[in-house]
Amino acid sequence: MPITLVNPRELPEIDVYHQVSIASGTKLVFVAGQVAWDTEPDLAAQVEQCYLNVGTALTAAGGSFDDVAKLTCYVVGWTPDKMPALLAGIARAAEKLGTTAKPPASLIGVAALDVPEHLVEVEATAVL
Repeated sequence: MPITLVNPRELPEIDVYHQVSIASGTKLVFVAGQVAWDTEPDLAAQVEQCYLNVGTALTAAGGSFDDVAKLTCYVVGWTPDKMPALLAGIARAAEKLGTTAKPPASLIGVAALDVPEHLVEVEATAVL
């Protein structure tokens, strides 16, 4: 596997992602921000679909979600009370994708995305 996920002892250990991703592969894959076009306006459902879309894009590139070196998640109107829905969507997607990988991730609250129905967008960088 070209990605090794690490939590240095000197940094806080976060349950939902690792602090460091060490890439040893030779091919970089940049997945454009994925949204949920055909999903109800439900944050957990949209997060799940976004992650599944990232997985589909990675499969097309010859990889899988286990090859992700970094994720960026944009959430409309982010507040901490949305964390349970976000985590539920991630968990459901991880189960469907058959992965336990928790790559480094950034969560960014935004005012809006491309259309009002989109609540979340997820982009990824992978190494194969």
